[in-house]
Amino acid sequence: MSGFIEPIVGRYVHVEIGGEINRIYFEESGSGIPLVCLHTAGSDARQWRHLLGDDEFTRHFRIIAFDMPWHGKSNPPESQYGTEYRLTTASYTATIRAFCNALKLERPVVMGCSIGGRIVLNLAIEHAREFRALIGLEAADFQQPWYDTAWLNRPDVHGGEVCAALVSGLIAPGGPEAARNETLWGYKQGGPGIFKGDLYFYRVDGDLRGRTRNIDVSQCPLYLLTGEYDFSCTPEDTLRTAASIPGAKATVMERLGHFPMSENPEQFRRYIAPVLQDILNKQNS
Repeated sequence: MSGFIEPIVGRYVHVEIGGEINRIYFEESGSGIPLVCLHTAGSDARQWRHLLGDDEFTRHFRIIAFDMPWHGKSNPPESQYGTEYRLTTASYTATIRAFCNALKLERPVVMGCSIGGRIVLNLAIEHAREFRALIGLEAADFQQPWYDTAWLNRPDVHGGEVCAALVSGLIAPGGPEAARNETLWGYKQGGPGIFKGDLYFYRVDGDLRGRTRNIDVSQCPLYLLTGEYDFSCTPEDTLRTAASIPGAKATVMERLGHFPMSENPEQFRRYIAPVLQDILNKQNS
């Protein structure tokens, strides 16, 4: 509808990470329990716009989605221009905690997808008491690499187009064409080498095998949801990981792939609504 103004508000917050101030862009909507959303590798927080615009969810949750440094509208730290970007478990964890602290969020829920889903597991291992609940989408302790990352940052290849081409097969068939195109558009706009740098965490530094057994869901509930068509983080990967964590709740989502919140928002809400209701019920009990 022409003239319709969405309730989503975008702002910048200055966050100290590793001794340097980062100007981080975030969008938010709603009020209530803080729910921080983490985007996938090489993309940005636009992936969460449908959740941010959902009136039912924003009645009870303050939904917040931010662009990681180097992504979207969050520039690289001033001292790091011209350097190779590499995301690590330590830097990713520090960024999330620093962002939550900068906004003075009291025991937020954190939901991440793909690399965001992997880091949620590390938050559960190392910092569970800081969070009300953790939700990992397309999350597992490890996945075997299935393509050569050298293609993601070469002078003779359009980086954005090759990134989008690589992930295009991870979107489930039969979803809305507009949502598919929008999901891939975010990848086409990524900065040089950013997708590759994110995958350093995903493929090399973020191997959590053997560590997830230390997760105690009595301190912080953990929900794992994976699309049936995801062949990067397969349902088997997620179910294997959940089996090592007593009390973790795992769900395989039908008709969804690796980007559930953006590739088919209506189908995704059928699965995320019960999870958010469960968190709300625990809050009110």
